[in-house]
Amino acid sequence: MEIVIALAFAAAVLFGADRLMLWLESHGHVNWRRKGRRDLGREPRAELDKLLS
Repeated sequence: MEIVIALAFAAAVLFGADRLMLWLESHGHVNWRRKGRRDLGREPRAELDKLLS
């Protein structure tokens, strides 16, 4: 019985988090779902020797 309660709680948390992200996105606070992920290949690279100098 405890495993059923744990699975139901986990599902409720995931559903709540998804609804919260959709609400934040609709109000303009986050936009990662519409834009998608950034292309990291086009981002500037930070070389380790430049960071340490």
